[in-house]
Amino acid sequence: MSAAAAIRELRGAGTHGEAGRNSRQPGRRRRSPAGALLRELNVRGGEADGLLAEYCRDLFSELPRSDQRAWAEVYVRGLLTVPGRKTPARISEHIVGKPAVAQLQQFVNQSPWDHLQVLGRLAGACAASLPVRAWALDTVAFPKTGKCSVGVSRQYSAADGKVLNCQLGMAASLVGDGCAVPVDWQLMLPAEWDQDAKRRTCAHVPSEARHLPDWQYGLQLVDELLVDWALSPRPVLVDWRRFPDEGLDDLLRGFEERGLGYLVRIDSSTGIRSAVGRHAGGRLSTAYDLGRQAQGRTKHTTVAWREGDPPRLRQTQFLSCLASESSGGPRSLRQPRWLLMEWPAGRDRPRNYWFTNLDTRQPAGVVGLAKLGDSSRSALEQMLRTAGLQDFEGRSFRGWHHHVTLASVAFGFGLLAMARADEGY
Repeated sequence: MSAAAAIRELRGAGTHGEAGRNSRQPGRRRRSPAGALLRELNVRGGEADGLLAEYCRDLFSELPRSDQRAWAEVYVRGLLTVPGRKTPARISEHIVGKPAVAQLQQFVNQSPWDHLQVLGRLAGACAASLPVRAWALDTVAFPKTGKCSVGVSRQYSAADGKVLNCQLGMAASLVGDGCAVPVDWQLMLPAEWDQDAKRRTCAHVPSEARHLPDWQYGLQLVDELLVDWALSPRPVLVDWRRFPDEGLDDLLRGFEERGLGYLVRIDSSTGIRSAVGRHAGGRLSTAYDLGRQAQGRTKHTTVAWREGDPPRLRQTQFLSCLASESSGGPRSLRQPRWLLMEWPAGRDRPRNYWFTNLDTRQPAGVVGLAKLGDSSRSALEQMLRTAGLQDFEGRSFRGWHHHVTLASVAFGFGLLAMARADEGY
């Protein structure tokens, strides 16, 4: 059986079917398509094994030494196939078959290979093979027990809704219908690490790595996708409710200066300097207040879509109004900022709010993007369960970036393998 046929059979069995890709059912633990593919190795005659080897040769081709390329493939195989925690000891046992913990630890924690080269190749492969419609920014917490691992602090994780002793990372994902894969990462250093010379030295933190506001980490990731890797621009999806600091206007201005569309989810209390009404251009209104003002002047629009397994028709109502003027980029290219609200009939207030500079007069397309907003978060949650995203045991700045890079490579394998099967590979 060909690799493509094996992948299609796995897909038909429900690993990553059309309905399953577009919805996530409560209580149902989704399997990793990449992991399921590799679990078939013994009955597929090694074809998926060969597909993974080719994938790794491509993504790791710019690593300068052959031993680095070899250990990279070993580590990715371990992330995909080792049950339970995917530590160097367990990867050594299951993949190498003999003690190789020191070699794996050296490769991940100390070996001077450029993780951005690998991520750039991953991003290019995903952009070329997957139906990417948007980019998404999310934060991820990496819980820790001590205080010496790079970037560890007691800090609020908005994704978890509580204070944790953890590292915080920000991921940039490529998302589309039925696909989402994180392709770039930033470790978000707490402010206390800027002045802690001892911990910075122990964790080998580069002198240029400093605490930044959340919005600035986000723009750095966007610049790597847009400028460094020259990906075709896509609207950026952000759930700002998950970001605790100030800086929403800085983020929006940064997107506008780069000529990017955006759809940023906010909450009802977010302050907006209205462009309409009695206080236009003056004091701040909340998103809720602005929505109430617009309710009597703007018509609700019904949007319908199908989701679930089996697919079922869903529909709800949306309302949009001019929120404020763009303040970034050339004046001739500026687009107004709109407040988009999901406001079902019969409710006295909106259910959800978004800031956007996309055209909301025909909201179906924008709503379609909004529905993709959960895809990147679901992908990250799946990486936590199936690709060992939180299993890094080292303490160094370089090691953290190497590990999350390899986890993204492992997770991306299943999606790209299926895309190649669809093309008749």
